[in-house]
Amino acid sequence: MTGTVVVALDRFLPSARRIAEALGADLVPYTSEVFAEVFGRYDRIVALMSAGIAVRGVAPLLVDKWRDPAVVVVSPDLRYAVPIVGGHHGGNDLARELAMTGITPVITTATETQGRDSVEGIAARSGYDIVNRDSTRVVNAAMLDSDLPLYDIRGPAIVVAGPGVSILVRKGDYVVGIGCRKGTSSTVVAGALRQALEWARIAPEDVLVYATTVKKRGETGLRDAVAELGGNLVYLDDDTLNAQSAPSPSRAPLIGLSGVAEPAALAISKRKELVLAKQTYGCVTVAIAR
Repeated sequence: MTGTVVVALDRFLPSARRIAEALGADLVPYTSEVFAEVFGRYDRIVALMSAGIAVRGVAPLLVDKWRDPAVVVVSPDLRYAVPIVGGHHGGNDLARELAMTGITPVITTATETQGRDSVEGIAARSGYDIVNRDSTRVVNAAMLDSDLPLYDIRGPAIVVAGPGVSILVRKGDYVVGIGCRKGTSSTVVAGALRQALEWARIAPEDVLVYATTVKKRGETGLRDAVAELGGNLVYLDDDTLNAQSAPSPSRAPLIGLSGVAEPAALAISKRKELVLAKQTYGCVTVAIAR
């Protein structure tokens, strides 16, 4: 899902064509099914029409703000560009881009209206992804009241953070969930991870994070293996893991968990889709989600 599309009613197509040319975007005439057609194909949508038509068209298609495309409504008189979906996720930037055509961006997200930064904005400018996305609500709210510290930690390192701390890491499309027996060496863990990534045809640099249960914090082999692959290891608490499904059978219920590898991969993944169901490599289990 990439690129920009301009959707417009027939009577506005000449103006829409000029906007599409300015943005380097595709142009699609409006139909009753148009939003369903473009929602999964584009990550930025400009709707040249009344806000009511656009809202009714996109509302049934919304999943969550991390997966939905940014939608910006341009008023029929070409005066205003209003992000109605995904302000912090590309909508505000798209509205600002439209300013080059003489259209005034109307930004309504709280942090921007107060001249404050946002977690999403920092991540986008820095080329990072946000690991614990639920944290952004409380962190952005706190940014409205004060300047928050930003810590740049160069690894190898271990960071233990609460729900009010947003964790940013290099961009990547995949999350690798890992389970292992106590005392497993880094050589064995790294070998299992390489096999899984190779089978799934995923390069290590395309991995957002590696994730496991907090019960494995003492496993140096696990930590060192992830560091060897140049990755970031995240430890997840029991409630977070148990909130996810565990499609494959597991012995994890013996330690009070629904699973480890699959729930850990799913918990942080963007689309909540397993691309590699749990595989066992000796005493190591690996699952990959995106």
